[in-house]
Amino acid sequence: MVALIRGLSFSIAVALAAAAAAEQPELSELESQYFCSPRQVTEGFVKAGEGYFSPESETIIYQAVPQEYPFYQIYTQPLKGGEPTLVSTGRGRTTCAYFSPDGVRILFASSHLDPMLEATEDQAIRQQEEDRKSGRRRRYSWDFDPYMDIFEAKRSGEILRRLTEAKGYDAEGAWSPDGKSIAFCSDRDGDPDIYIMDADGRDERQLTDAPGYDGGPFISPDNQWIVFRSDRKKENYLQIYVIGVDGKHEQALTDNEGVNWGPYWHPTAPYIIWSGADHSNPRARPNYDLWMVRYEVKDSKFQTGEPIRVTDSPAADVLPVFSPDGKKLMWTSTRTDDGQSQLFIADFKLP
Repeated sequence: MVALIRGLSFSIAVALAAAAAAEQPELSELESQYFCSPRQVTEGFVKAGEGYFSPESETIIYQAVPQEYPFYQIYTQPLKGGEPTLVSTGRGRTTCAYFSPDGVRILFASSHLDPMLEATEDQAIRQQEEDRKSGRRRRYSWDFDPYMDIFEAKRSGEILRRLTEAKGYDAEGAWSPDGKSIAFCSDRDGDPDIYIMDADGRDERQLTDAPGYDGGPFISPDNQWIVFRSDRKKENYLQIYVIGVDGKHEQALTDNEGVNWGPYWHPTAPYIIWSGADHSNPRARPNYDLWMVRYEVKDSKFQTGEPIRVTDSPAADVLPVFSPDGKKLMWTSTRTDDGQSQLFIADFKLP
């Protein structure tokens, strides 16, 4: 069964993705203040998301679940039209792909070295088939696969080296803008924390050690700070934090009755964007929208203004990222015909 699935062509997904919808979704009055010319850029996958721009903004890299395999795989895709290209191994769970600042290499996390991979695949395939027959749609949950490690590869997908080898989950990695460091998440000490290492995988240093999950780190444009998400205050209720790359001056930027995650730096202006949902009313269904805040750093302390709401769609909008010049925004959204998550891109205007 697994051998057959591995051998299947993903040509259907490729053809559909190449013909991604060119229609421009209608925007609300609020969204029109920040977006222009939005378009869906992935299609044909079961779901796709968490995309990032190449340095020249001509290509994106993202994770997607193909029709014939149960786990996310990593793809690149030209923005001016063309087919998505599989750049991960095609097996195992993958996540958190990223371009190097020079655009020559890519980074992604993968569990393809799992010694029990075939059994893991078979179990997931059986579950997927059962869900399809029953029509069940499972709530989003993330698996901290203990065989997940971070790999550096050529842009074509040829793996150059394995960067992490510690026992446990190592993922959610991203290069610093100067290309010298990689921030990532690891649960090697018992729960997920923020780490940083040299770009060659050496000199790993643990930066956070609070109970709970710390993850999704990105290094600031000036290479001095890391923004991340944490549920240390209340389990599963994420808030946005910053910490210096030296592990000092940790600070919470959000503190509300909700979930705030997927933070990302604007490359040229002092803004941080993220996705958040209000969980204060147990009788209301929380909806994820994009939020942004302006910040200023004085004496190693962040001062922020009032959060700015960017989206108000009834669909979920998550995992926003800016293009390297800050003029475009890409995010993952369920504002699709079938309600499954896909990537969208729009021209972006700062407040």
